[in-house]
Amino acid sequence: MHVKTQFSIKDLENLSGIKAHTIRIWEKRYNLLEPQRTETNIREYDLTQLKKLLNVTYLYNGGYKISHIADMPPAEMKALINQLGESNEDAQAIMEIKKAMFSFDMDRFNTTYTRLSEEKSFTDLFEKIFIPVLTEIGTLWQTGTIDPAHERFISELIKQKMILNIEKLTVRPSTSDKVFCLFLPYGEIHEIGLLYVKYQLLVAGFKTIYLGQNIPLDNLKHLFHHYDNLHFLSYLTVHPEDKDIEEYFQTYCKEVCNGSSYPLYIMGAKTVKLSKKQLPASVKKIESFQALKKLLQTLKKS
Repeated sequence: MHVKTQFSIKDLENLSGIKAHTIRIWEKRYNLLEPQRTETNIREYDLTQLKKLLNVTYLYNGGYKISHIADMPPAEMKALINQLGESNEDAQAIMEIKKAMFSFDMDRFNTTYTRLSEEKSFTDLFEKIFIPVLTEIGTLWQTGTIDPAHERFISELIKQKMILNIEKLTVRPSTSDKVFCLFLPYGEIHEIGLLYVKYQLLVAGFKTIYLGQNIPLDNLKHLFHHYDNLHFLSYLTVHPEDKDIEEYFQTYCKEVCNGSSYPLYIMGAKTVKLSKKQLPASVKKIESFQALKKLLQTLKKS
């Protein structure tokens, strides 16, 4: 598979947030970047140029003048980034993870993660660092700025860290009689959101049954033979398709719920535009991870 190592000026704009027009001015006035040229005289930038621009952008957004940044030796720039990072750690961490993504550099990712985990809870780390990274990467992938391989590389590393943190919690005994079954609809493979829900359920003391990806609704009925106080939860990112989503919930009510009190909680991008009127009484939308945590505290008391 071809992996993108040359970037257009539009790619640099998408990745750095600096307008292409400004990048051209910085090149001309300060010799900040040295792009190659195609046969048709179009700028192309390699990974070294991209990483340099990310460093420059970080300092520029931190209040330093571009004329000052342009004259900095690399060692001074690195030291200043580390100094600035002490007061803006989240932004620096996001930048470091993006650099790790472009170089497929697992060591860089792990070093950044280890530093953050010494100071942040996993909840803070996920919500303040990983969610912004994944959101930005999703946009970059959709615009063709990065390849699917870049997205998968970082997503899998984040998933590994999540599984490690989940494993630490599995030794805790559950403190609620309610059981959550977590699953993704048939065709849905984006698992990170659901894994984080599992993490929060374990933190709150609930027992979980994790079925994971590609689960047809009729498979859920098998759990009724083993558990009474069941709650289902699904994270909808791509599937079901918009035209099928209301039918999907009706099928749940008919084939799974079937008059019984087995609620289905839903989260994810596919649920954002759904109104309460579109949902059957047994299907309940959770707006955010903050709303999830509040719901879990309420359920623990009931």
